Amino acid sequence: MYVGRFVVVGPDVAAYRVSSRSFPNREVRERESALTVGPTADAEEMDNPYVEYNCVRTTEDGAQAVLGNGSHVDPIVEKLDLGYPARDALVSALFALDFEKDDYDTPRVAGVLDDAGDASVGIVRRNALLVEAVDEPTIVATYEKDAPEAFAFDATDAAGAAADAYDLEFEHAVCAAGVARDGDGFDTAIHNG
Repeated sequence: MYVGRFVVVGPDVAAYRVSSRSFPNREVRERESALTVGPTADAEEMDNPYVEYNCVRTTEDGAQAVLGNGSHVDPIVEKLDLGYPARDALVSALFALDFEKDDYDTPRVAGVLDDAGDASVGIVRRNALLVEAVDEPTIVATYEKDAPEAFAFDATDAAGAAADAYDLEFEHAVCAAGVARDGDGFDTAIHNG
């Protein structure tokens, strides 16, 4: 099954995976205070604004981590830094940016973990904006699984979350990132194909 890009969130770990038929020559790399998806060195040059973006960032105080499949990750972090609750930050950024205006009207997906043990997940697609607090691992994807649903995900650390997300049996895995609570902050990890 091809589900496209997805997040699995909560309650203590989260993962983001790029699955792509159109742009498989991408990787996750560490850049400043973010994990960024972008073209590999051997990828063809392209003009697509949806191919490179921050997929994982933490807030300035390190109290929250945000994962997502596009440029909406940054405004979610900005809203959290201003003191917005996770639900409101997800809703405002997803509503403002809406689904991607590509040939497929690709939904935007995102998740938030905080250091208090709370987790939230969201999606905006052509016909809906859904944001939910979660207390068990929950997946939401750009295709097929485009509403939050409980999902068996047993990773306990960031490296395990990235590797497990990459290894899920959904088609066209490209790269993945993982996040896990670590005391009063977050660990992150990368798994490139």
